[in-house]
Amino acid sequence: MPRYCFGEFVLSPRRRLLLRNGREQPLIPRYFDLLVFLIERRGDAVHRREIFDRVWSDVVVSDGALSQAIRTIRRVLDDDRREPRFVRTVSRHGYQFVFVGVTEEEDDGGWPDKAAPVAITEGSAPSDDLYGPLIQQITHLPASRTEEEEQREAAETLHALGTTEALRRLTGSHPFARALLRDTRWDAAEAGPVPILGGPDVISVAWHLARLRLRRGAGIAAARWTTASIGGGAAGAVGGAVGGFLLAVAPGSAAPPAVVPVLAVIGAGCGALAAAGVGAGLSIAESLLRSRRTLALIAGGAVGGGVVGLLVQLIGRWSLAVLVGVDAPVNGGLEGLVIGGAAGLGFAVATAHVNGGLAAPRGLGRLRAAMMTAGACGLAALGLAMAGRSLVGGTIHAITQASIGGQAILTPLGRLLGEPGFGAVSAALISTGEGLVFGLGLALGLTFRHRER
Repeated sequence: MPRYCFGEFVLSPRRRLLLRNGREQPLIPRYFDLLVFLIERRGDAVHRREIFDRVWSDVVVSDGALSQAIRTIRRVLDDDRREPRFVRTVSRHGYQFVFVGVTEEEDDGGWPDKAAPVAITEGSAPSDDLYGPLIQQITHLPASRTEEEEQREAAETLHALGTTEALRRLTGSHPFARALLRDTRWDAAEAGPVPILGGPDVISVAWHLARLRLRRGAGIAAARWTTASIGGGAAGAVGGAVGGFLLAVAPGSAAPPAVVPVLAVIGAGCGALAAAGVGAGLSIAESLLRSRRTLALIAGGAVGGGVVGLLVQLIGRWSLAVLVGVDAPVNGGLEGLVIGGAAGLGFAVATAHVNGGLAAPRGLGRLRAAMMTAGACGLAALGLAMAGRSLVGGTIHAITQASIGGQAILTPLGRLLGEPGFGAVSAALISTGEGLVFGLGLALGLTFRHRER
């Protein structure tokens, strides 16, 4: 693996170092990978799609994330986007590394000693001329997309100068500026901590931070929510159809063949609604919180599933009572809370290595995420069944029992398992199966790759 020399810079992919005149220039890992990729392909104008597939292969991010990465690389290389020396923007296409004097060297010896980083260290006191204009630039809400990008670049530069000193000089509360510094610290390798708790205007800072992150990731989060709903609906349709078929062919069953499409439609509707709630909670949580990602996913999935489950529970009971005069135990709220939290836990553990975007693993990674999410949902459903809390199948059985002439009673399925009726074993197996299938469909929908345009 060679190292690359261009101008006053030396880039070593093997040692993952960028030096300028012997001094290290910090870059976060993905930005370092992007610079290496552009230099490797320096003869080509590289399309954005190729960059996303190479550098952000396990996550989905917006085009804004790529623009942010290019701005950071240009700042580190002291490059000018209007008269580029290193990185040229190719309109409506991508980027190209244009420095013509790149040389390759063996990277197994003769490596120069590292000197101290160029960035001003924390605790030093540079002139106000460095901080003042940058701080003033980020203390007001942006009026345009261009100004927003310029503010993010200014915030990154402040991190490079010294995060602690920038916060000290940020007199007054300035919640937007603090939120911007907090958000951009993930994109600056030199950034120090930007605490929110214990600082001024905690609620305002948190509000601005949430707006910043949701605005930049809203398109992708909405697309993930849609495909999660589709995945959950498809899983519910398959589960309902399989259950209906088994019920129709079970000995002693009075269910007609029409029970198959009926249960498939019911399963699709329940699966889509549940996945819509859980998927929305997971997508929003993953967009908002990066430092506490696992806890955020568990809480987001639980809240989303719980809210939708409670609404379905209330509307279902009211509808049955008003339309057909049936008072049946329709579950939903607690079940959605538990299943949603389990889905968040399984998905978080399976994608724990992800940083800097919404997880979208490929190949075996995607299969692993789907299996772990399905397993977590299946175990949660089993626990609910053992506690006497049934999911869709058990609820259909209870409604059928309370109705006159209902044919979807699940007693024949219990007899197939050696029980006299629909008992604890039947309920546990059916609920576990529902949880597994739901988790699988949800995870496959969540990990479907999107690209914001």
